[in-house]
Amino acid sequence: MNNEVLLPGETLGLLGGGQLGRMFAQAAATMGYHVAVLEPGENAPAAEVSLKHIRAAYDCTEGIQELASHVRTVTTEFENVPADTLKRLAELGVRTTPSASAVSAAQDRNVEKAFIEKAGVPTAPHAAVRSEADVEALDSSLFPGILKTARLGYDGKGQARVRTREEALEAFRGFGGVECVLEKMLDLKLEVSVIVCRDAAGDSVVFPVAENHHKNGILAYTVLPARIDEKTAAEAQEHAKRIAQALDYVGVLCVELFILGDGRILANEIAPRPHNSGHATIEACVSSQYEEQVRIAAGLPLGDTTLRSPAVMLNLLGDLWYDAAGNVREPDWTKLLALPGAKLHLYGKAQPRRARKMGHATFVAETQSEALAHARAAAEHLGLAFADELKVAAR
Repeated sequence: MNNEVLLPGETLGLLGGGQLGRMFAQAAATMGYHVAVLEPGENAPAAEVSLKHIRAAYDCTEGIQELASHVRTVTTEFENVPADTLKRLAELGVRTTPSASAVSAAQDRNVEKAFIEKAGVPTAPHAAVRSEADVEALDSSLFPGILKTARLGYDGKGQARVRTREEALEAFRGFGGVECVLEKMLDLKLEVSVIVCRDAAGDSVVFPVAENHHKNGILAYTVLPARIDEKTAAEAQEHAKRIAQALDYVGVLCVELFILGDGRILANEIAPRPHNSGHATIEACVSSQYEEQVRIAAGLPLGDTTLRSPAVMLNLLGDLWYDAAGNVREPDWTKLLALPGAKLHLYGKAQPRRARKMGHATFVAETQSEALAHARAAAEHLGLAFADELKVAAR
């Protein structure tokens, strides 16, 4: 890969115009770079804060060529960017972080799991399901389990809990017979994630382990650092580094992991981009995941991922924009912003929809207990159903 350093004033390419791209573009601007976005949507969050918006499909030949004419490096903001687009950009002489091969491996859950295991990192017991015959042949020890589509699933979409072979067959048919994977349900103690940043020279840094809590398949809140012991945290970070190295990954990679009741750590899946669970790094760490993405894209040295203060991040979904009668109105942010250590990030999306990620709020404090208390107060003010969970004692 071309390791040329691109100096401030250059334009960095971005595939995808969502909120992760918006925060990348904001970090790029802080460091003196411009951003050109390839995104088919009209009012994309990332495009609003970028120098140039190329409005075209991700696989549009003209759009790809236009992007290549403006930039010498391209990064991504969501995992389902066509790998062929990255390949075509590389053929046009554009440095891509990550590469087409790395993104391709992360886009198929069956390929992904095989790759993770090849890297020496354990996963939950699972089996590929490509046909109804595969369902009939499933080992009974995999039940109860979760049937997931191999491609395009996110935020709980494309997933079904199945207790029996009959339920698995019904879910497989409900997914249209597309390729799936069945994962055995396990005794989970905690879900965590590690964001690893790796440059073209093979050097890497990791952020503190994040503790993640989901509601209806969508991340509800993250506690940074995770309330786990140092040995477990170090093992989780080592797993992430091993996966990035095995992929020869260049860029920002999120590795989602399960900590089981017996203390074992298993890899769940990977996301070849910054991650929702890493939003708190903007305020909580010396360098954020988005600054690291800029540094890697530009060929600059990796930044310092040291935690400066504990933090709790709340996802703000579109449900908050609806009152009791179902009318849309802007939430009252006044009480939230009056809380100590509060930082509000709204993504500029014009239309709120239920379960749509509209923004996030991060609470930083000198202690984890304080950060949890302030996040809980905000959750109560917003009417979030999980507010009481934030009473949980700090590590």
